[in-house]
Amino acid sequence: MFKFNMRYLTILFFGIATTSTMLSSCSENVIGMDSEDKNLSLHDNKISKASLASVGIGNWMSGLEDNTSISKISIPGTHDSGAMREVPSNSGTAKTQNLTIREQLNAGIRFLDIRCRHIDNSFAIHHGAIYQNLNFDDVLSACYTFLDNHPTETIVMSVKEEYNASNTTRTFEQTFDSYIQKNPSRWDLGVNIPNLGSIRGKIKLLRRFSAGTSKGIDATSWADNTTFEINNPAASLKVQDYYQVGNNDDKWSKISALYNEAKADTSGKLYINFTSGYKPLIFGIPSIPTVSNNINPKLKTLFQSSPQGSYGIMPIDFVNAELAELIIKTNF
Repeated sequence: MFKFNMRYLTILFFGIATTSTMLSSCSENVIGMDSEDKNLSLHDNKISKASLASVGIGNWMSGLEDNTSISKISIPGTHDSGAMREVPSNSGTAKTQNLTIREQLNAGIRFLDIRCRHIDNSFAIHHGAIYQNLNFDDVLSACYTFLDNHPTETIVMSVKEEYNASNTTRTFEQTFDSYIQKNPSRWDLGVNIPNLGSIRGKIKLLRRFSAGTSKGIDATSWADNTTFEINNPAASLKVQDYYQVGNNDDKWSKISALYNEAKADTSGKLYINFTSGYKPLIFGIPSIPTVSNNINPKLKTLFQSSPQGSYGIMPIDFVNAELAELIIKTNF
């Protein structure tokens, strides 16, 4: 997954003028859904697969059977889901999304990649050193509101510690637990890859931070800039996270290879296929749009042919509603 580690942050911050302090909180505007969504029964459309047109994008998981493993669902997602802020503006180095968390969920996104800086015993959303004017409370508020109004849906959330901790008196895990304890019924912290029916209306944790207790699908042994497998007793994953992209054709080949493997898999393995990345430009400064502007049209062309099947979780940079819907259609 794209990382703003010190390896290239140093290059970025020597090559670009230092910006002013950014740690001022700004809550995301969370707007409720239409009233008819609130009346959607948890039992609607769960006996047999419905058509996407009959259930709608906001409730697309209601058209899938309860006994469907999340490993057998094509799930559109976002990479660095909260990164909407660029510093300096238009540099192409930090911003990865144009849609807010709320807008992503409304567009059908069901996988969120949340990067939390541990500061003052709370979580601020960062992309590397860049604060995104968003906090973990804002992310959770958007998610809880969405699930209130769309109880047939689930959100798979990857949580990762980002950048340097500051002014903390407890571990990252302890602060995470403090958020969960406010709404424990909203979360599924089981270590296995569940069926959809058991996690409707909940957030399923994919854990990328170390923990002293079993908590969520364990993805802590994440490899760097490659395709890799994680084999836990309760959950097996295969991840394509080639994020430092020297050649877009190479990136596309890796994406395509994992799509084909995911579609053919019968083992129940969870596939996570990052279509995101950055291309190092002059002085090594990363350019995110140089990759997404090439890869996203290829994704659109691929899924416009409506190839039905399960392609796994697809975290995307600069996703839009049209692309998300094309991916969702492969489930129907």
